[in-house]
Amino acid sequence: VLCLFTPFYQFSSIVLLQVENEELKHLTWSSVIFYKCSELEVTACIMLSTKALYFVLDDAIVQLADQTGCWNEQLSFDREQTSLLLSFCFVLKLNDLQSVHVGLFDQYFRITGPSAEQTVACLTRDSYTTHTFVQQLMAVLSLLERTPSPEPVELDFYTEFGKKSTGQMENYEIIHSSRVKFIYPSEEEVGDLTFIVAENIQEPNNLQTSNILLYVLAFQVKSLETSSHASKSSLQPKTLILTSYDMLLFEEDYVSYPLPEFAKEPPQRDKYKLTDARRIRDLDRVLMGYQTYPQAITFVFDDVQNRDLLSDMMLDHFEHPLNASSASRKYHCNDSSEVQWCLFVASPESREKLIALLARQWELLCSRELPLELTG
Repeated sequence: VLCLFTPFYQFSSIVLLQVENEELKHLTWSSVIFYKCSELEVTACIMLSTKALYFVLDDAIVQLADQTGCWNEQLSFDREQTSLLLSFCFVLKLNDLQSVHVGLFDQYFRITGPSAEQTVACLTRDSYTTHTFVQQLMAVLSLLERTPSPEPVELDFYTEFGKKSTGQMENYEIIHSSRVKFIYPSEEEVGDLTFIVAENIQEPNNLQTSNILLYVLAFQVKSLETSSHASKSSLQPKTLILTSYDMLLFEEDYVSYPLPEFAKEPPQRDKYKLTDARRIRDLDRVLMGYQTYPQAITFVFDDVQNRDLLSDMMLDHFEHPLNASSASRKYHCNDSSEVQWCLFVASPESREKLIALLARQWELLCSRELPLELTG
């Protein structure tokens, strides 16, 4: 489907050539990932109407798709020959919607249809946006008229009892009156993630110290050197997990898990791939500024593994490096390397919660307030 936009009013005047008596109920912006292109993330305007879901895609989808080979659609006429703005639009009719999976901490959700082409993950990176969209979707689905279920109306006691699930997943699945399933994270899913975190941290008694305090979808800002020697930044999607003792960055497959019913084989990628992990007590300071990305937070770590923080603090406070022993002086002077994480956290609520929880844990571990520095 091709959406047509008037050049002056942009999204306020949209021509959707679908059916009559169709009303727009909700609109939001989000990053989206299609099931068939699990590594391709693109910005989209998501419009919920009384008949369908419309995903108006950023023009970048054309260039990105050419590089990955995931998108086969082509424009059939010249942009310069028309007074309208053209954009690709993915449409999923509400009658084809089968389930909605809500991600951990309401950071994203997945819309699942009957096939891979009709399955897409929406990375809102904001719990309020996710909650609002799900509530609006439920309200619209309540207006749909669906054919009766093919199951027999009268069921005997044994048939009805045999259909009951004994697992805990039943407590996290809501079957809407429209027969669309709304599935929320279970304790098993949280437990699996906790186990993965425990495998990748350095603390003893990993399972006891790897309890997850916060799960946030963010972007890692990477500086790139261009041919003109000018600095250019790129945003790489990452999942940030904060535990009582550690901070971890993962690359995550948001659209392939849990495995849809139509899937014939397991996904090519693991759900979580660790890219970096640092101890909270190795955090030196946190930088917050308003240049380039106002929503960016820079975490500066001492690049030391298995470092005895207590001895370092005693050295800093009670002994000048020049008066220390030769071994200690050599260790202290050479230990000037730092590792910086510059993370773009879009949601103000997530940023505030991250800083608050991190400051609390840092103070518990280091017995002093977390250094927060504001940059211009």
